[in-house]
Amino acid sequence: MAGCEDGRVSDYHPELDGYEPGNGRPLRPAWTIWVMRGVVVLALVALVVPGMITTVTVASATASRACAQWVAYAVDGPSGSDARFELFGPGGLGWECYSSGAFGHDRHVASLGLIPSQAQLPTGPSVDS
Repeated sequence: MAGCEDGRVSDYHPELDGYEPGNGRPLRPAWTIWVMRGVVVLALVALVVPGMITTVTVASATASRACAQWVAYAVDGPSGSDARFELFGPGGLGWECYSSGAFGHDRHVASLGLIPSQAQLPTGPSVDS
């Protein structure tokens, strides 16, 4: 806004001299706007989906390794391990570890949490002491 000599604000803008407003139509056709929206949606999907796939893959591999360690620690005899993501498991939302085949059916061994990490096995007095 330009100022006047007496300190008031003027509504005159010399940079707009010769400007005439359009007829109210948009500057771009409707199909161009839809194409731009489609490109934006595809770009967002291309950014988000690989991160989600990587997160799920890493969490699954980590849960499988931690579950194998828990089963080797907690179950006597040969048995397999099975890590599953469950919404309503024994530990709530997250990864659950089961031993398979040891008792004729799956047995819950440990809750690994929503974001599994390396198995934190309990420590106790050693057998040799």
